[in-house]
Amino acid sequence: MEQRVVTLFHHSIEATMNAGELLAPLIAEASEMIVHTLLAENKLLICGNGLSGALSQSFSAQLMGGFERERPGLPALALNGDAITTGTVARNHGRAESYARQIRALGQPGDLLVLISTDGSDSNLVQAIRAAHDREMGVLALTGGESDSNCTALLDVHDIELRVPSPVASEVHQVHLLTLFCLCDLIDSSLFGGYEE
Repeated sequence: MEQRVVTLFHHSIEATMNAGELLAPLIAEASEMIVHTLLAENKLLICGNGLSGALSQSFSAQLMGGFERERPGLPALALNGDAITTGTVARNHGRAESYARQIRALGQPGDLLVLISTDGSDSNLVQAIRAAHDREMGVLALTGGESDSNCTALLDVHDIELRVPSPVASEVHQVHLLTLFCLCDLIDSSLFGGYEE
């Protein structure tokens, strides 16, 4: 059993390193996209399902509450954070509308939708992208898998996809978490200084 644990750690490290080398330029570009959104006094609307939903809440909390330094809160809202709203919308309008309806109500031109999904196939995430585009919002999609997804097909030239090239959901989640930490670090450094290589 101990060897199995070591093997899992090795797989994790390999997946993280492969994704890091591939995604580094796009993560830097995504951080600039977020910084531009915030400097224009717009906000981030963040969503995901299941464990990806937990990551969206974590990202929102780090932006609003602080990452690794004392600084003002940044305007970010996890759309899946309010179970009553999400459940009511899903019950009254169908699960596919659970985020799209919130985006239509809260989103403004220039805001940014941050979508987190291991495979990018859920109907409510597809509808979220459509609603964001209808509201003239950009989209940053953290996805996974080795081929294009339903969400990928909807992204336009102004959007960014950070796709972890792995079909293993646990590997995608761990790289997404590290990616969000990287984004927090780059955002804080860009907005508040103190960046170190």
